[in-house]
Amino acid sequence: MSTPNALHKRHFNSAQDSVDAINQLQDHASYRLAFADHDFLLQDELRHVRLQLEYLKPQLVMEQHGIDATLVVFGSARFLAPGEAKAALEQAETALAAEPDNKARQQQRQQALRDLHNSRYYQASRDFAYLVAEHGQQHPEEKLTIISGGGPGIMEAANRGAMEAGSPSIGLNIVLPKEQNPNPYITPEFCFQFHYFAIRKMHFLQRARALVAFPGGFGTLDELFETLTLLQTKKAEAVPVILYDETFWRRLINFDLLVESGVISAEDLDLIQFVDTPEQAWQAIRTAYQLAEA
Repeated sequence: MSTPNALHKRHFNSAQDSVDAINQLQDHASYRLAFADHDFLLQDELRHVRLQLEYLKPQLVMEQHGIDATLVVFGSARFLAPGEAKAALEQAETALAAEPDNKARQQQRQQALRDLHNSRYYQASRDFAYLVAEHGQQHPEEKLTIISGGGPGIMEAANRGAMEAGSPSIGLNIVLPKEQNPNPYITPEFCFQFHYFAIRKMHFLQRARALVAFPGGFGTLDELFETLTLLQTKKAEAVPVILYDETFWRRLINFDLLVESGVISAEDLDLIQFVDTPEQAWQAIRTAYQLAEA
């Protein structure tokens, strides 16, 4: 039975009651616009949508800016700039001098020596990208936009060289367990981030007119061999694939063994070229496309 107070209770909801009810509905996840619902978009069932969005965003940006011919630079993220490597060696040697019997200090010095030796690749990537970008400045109709993986090492050097020549460049960053930060030399409007390796690699190759692979690890090898597979199987039109430092690449991969074993054809080796200087790399690409002399 109702209490006496029920007789005097408001019969209609108040305006505030209605506002509160509407707010409660609008705050619920189901009311959010689908494209603005972060939790919804991250569901496993929406993976195909995320793949499409990840492809479309860089695609549209590059189309809007008229970028249709790129030059891809791959290589290790671990190589330091010569100045940075030299400073690290000096620091390691100072620390070792204070504790000459310290094993950790000895190993630190050895690492610093190796980093200084490898820093020549950083400089070569930087010089190469400068040559490419400088040519584009002088001959806009033959412009090739440098594109890298967006991180440190060889990638940073390539974006840096392009910037120093006054040209824009692209960086395709990837989300990794150890977060990869974009290097500071990428043109801001062309600094993209990817979750899916497959979509990132598609953007590397979709506009590529040439590819230069400097020494690198698993990531570099993955990108290089996916490129070679696409060219070998004619899923992509042939473009120059330049391997920088012939000694490194021949020690790493026994290309002749692949032919001798019958797992590739001798003609497949025509897909790659070896060079040992930035100038040789750029000349190989210029020759392939009959580009103007400097």
